[in-house]
Amino acid sequence: QVQLVESGGGLVQAGGSLRLSCAASGVTFSNYHMGWFRQAPGKEREIVSHITWGGGVTHYADSVKGRFTISRDNTKNTMYLQMNNLKPADTAVYHCAARYRGTWSSALVRASEYPYWGQGTQVTVSS
Repeated sequence: QVQLVESGGGLVQAGGSLRLSCAASGVTFSNYHMGWFRQAPGKEREIVSHITWGGGVTHYADSVKGRFTISRDNTKNTMYLQMNNLKPADTAVYHCAARYRGTWSSALVRASEYPYWGQGTQVTVSS
């Protein structure tokens, strides 16, 4: 059974930093593409970033480019999202997601591509 558990969220002032983690179990982690999505109140879930199974391809939403960095450690079954220069607009629940490799990386921006999801971690950025 696939389990994804996020951690690292919290309350931070604008301009601050947080590092989110997503720990996976029940899968051969290195065979899975991974993504970070976020959902703010009253808004649809949106892609933040994704990383392919080997870490060779990454993607960032325009709104976070240059501020967020996605990475993974396949030896620890964990994915990370380093978030710097946070803005109030980044306030949301952040979810990690996983899908088995075997799809074009361009498809990974769609939430529907991921069958496995974590419960999410709240990130709140105050102005």
